[in-house]
Amino acid sequence: MISYVDDFAITVASLSYRGNIRRLQELFDKLERKASRLGVSFSVAKTELLHRRTPSQRHSLKCVLPSQIKGEVFHPSKSVRWLGYWFTPALDPAAHFSRRLASAQGAFTLIRRLSPPGAGLPPYLCHRLATSLIAPILRYAGDLFTPSVGTTSRLDTFWRKVQRWTTNCFSATPTGILSVESCLPPVSLLVAHRQRLAAIRVVCSPPSVNPVTARLHPTFPSLTVHRVLDASRAIT
Repeated sequence: MISYVDDFAITVASLSYRGNIRRLQELFDKLERKASRLGVSFSVAKTELLHRRTPSQRHSLKCVLPSQIKGEVFHPSKSVRWLGYWFTPALDPAAHFSRRLASAQGAFTLIRRLSPPGAGLPPYLCHRLATSLIAPILRYAGDLFTPSVGTTSRLDTFWRKVQRWTTNCFSATPTGILSVESCLPPVSLLVAHRQRLAAIRVVCSPPSVNPVTARLHPTFPSLTVHRVLDASRAIT
C-alpha cells in the first residue's frame, strides 16, 4: 500500500507470527530485486514492524518475534504511524486520539494568542479558526477509529475550552449550552459526521478504483458490475 512518494506499507496475515515474518521478508526481497533494476534503493533503517493480534493472543510471548532485513533486526513497535493514523497491536483508538488531542492543544495555544478575552479577533473569525484548524486536527482518523467513552470525555473537555474561547463565555457557563452558543457541535457528532462522509465516499466510488467499494455485498447498487478478485481480499 503506497502512502507518500517514497513510503509504503506491507501487510500480511497468516495463522502464525513466524509465517507473517517469513512472508514479509520474502516480499521485501522481491520488491528489492524489482527496485534494483530501476535504480531505486530503500532505507532499511527506517523500517517499522507491528504485530496485530486478537484479544486471545494479546498476552502471547510469540508477539515479541522480530524481523530481520538485510542483517538488521527490527523488534515489534508498540505503535506505528501511517498516513497520520497511529496503529497499536490491539488497534486501540486511545493511542491515536491522545496524539491528536496533544496536537490540537498545541494549535489552540498558538491561535488563542490572537484573541485574548475581550479583545482581538471577533467571534465569527474565532469560529472560523476553530472549524478550519482545530476541529480537523481533533477528529482526524475518525472515519476509521471510534473513540471510547473515556477518550471522548477528554476530547470534550478540551473542546469546551475552544467553545468558550469562540463565544467569550464565562468559565461558569453551563456546558450544555456551549455547543449552541458557539455553533460548534460536540466531538461525538463531529466524529459521526466524518464516518458518514467516509461511508458516502465508499458507496459512491467506482469498485474498480476503490477495493473497499468492491467488497460491498453483490446486491448493493453499484456504478459498475466489477467486483474485487479473491487476490485483493487482504487489502480490506
